[in-house]
Amino acid sequence: MVGRGRIIDVPTVTFPGAGVTRPIQRGTIIDTAGTARLLDRLLGHRLSRHARPLVVLTAPVLGGVAYRAAAREAVEVLRPRTVLTMPTARAVAYAAGVDLTRALFVVDIGAHLTEVVLLAGGAVLDARRTALGTTDLEAEPTAARLVDAVVAMVTSMLEQDPTSHALDALHRGVLLAGGGALCPGVTYRLAGRLDTRVTAVPAPHTAAVRGAATLLRATRSHPESAALHPESTHPADDPLPPAPGAPPEDGDGVGERG
Repeated sequence: MVGRGRIIDVPTVTFPGAGVTRPIQRGTIIDTAGTARLLDRLLGHRLSRHARPLVVLTAPVLGGVAYRAAAREAVEVLRPRTVLTMPTARAVAYAAGVDLTRALFVVDIGAHLTEVVLLAGGAVLDARRTALGTTDLEAEPTAARLVDAVVAMVTSMLEQDPTSHALDALHRGVLLAGGGALCPGVTYRLAGRLDTRVTAVPAPHTAAVRGAATLLRATRSHPESAALHPESTHPADDPLPPAPGAPPEDGDGVGERG
C-alpha cells in the first residue's frame, strides 16, 4: 500500500458461505467473482468511501488476454480510476533494481506456477511456464523435477533464440523470485545445472508486489502516462507516467512453445 509501506501477505482464498475456495489456481483465475470478494475483503475497508485508486496489476507473461481481462474485472470492486498491467517478471526486475537495458533471465517459482522469462531492454522477448510450484515441493523428487523443468525451459529458449540475448542473459546470471527462492537447495541446484550465477531477490515471495509499488510510486509525480496503456479501465483523473525504464507492457505476442 503506497504511502504506508505495507504488504498484505495472505493466502488467495475466499469464503463463500461456510466453505473455503481458491479463486486463483495454477496461475489462472478460475473464479472472477471470488477473486473480487478476496480483494474486497483485504482492501475494501482500507479505502476511503470516495477513493478512486490507481491500481498496478502484475500478471504472468503467459497468462494472456483472458487472465488480464478477468483480473481487471475483479479489480473493479475497488472502484479504480485506472488499472495498469505489467508482466510479473518485469516487476521482479524492478524490485531487484537491476539494469534493464541488458538481457536478463527471470525465474519466478510461485505456489502453483513457475515461469521463466527472458527480458531485453525491459521488454519480454520469450517466456515458458510449467504448472509446478512450492506447493509441489513436499518431496525431494518433486523438488528435483521442478529444477529439471526450469533447466529444460531455459535450454529451450537458448535453442530457439535467433539472437544472442538468451546466451547473454545466461552469462549475466539468473534472477530468482517467488516463494521457491526460499526453498533450501533450489538456488544451489539451479546454479549448478545452468552453470551460472543464480541470485535470489531479497524477500523473493513479495518481489512482484514491491516492483509494482515502484511503478505506482512513479505515477504520483509524472505528468504523462494516461495514454501509454491501452487497457486502462477508466480515463485518468491525473495523468500517469511510464514505468521506470520502459512503458507498461502486457507481453502480448509471447507464445507458449513446446
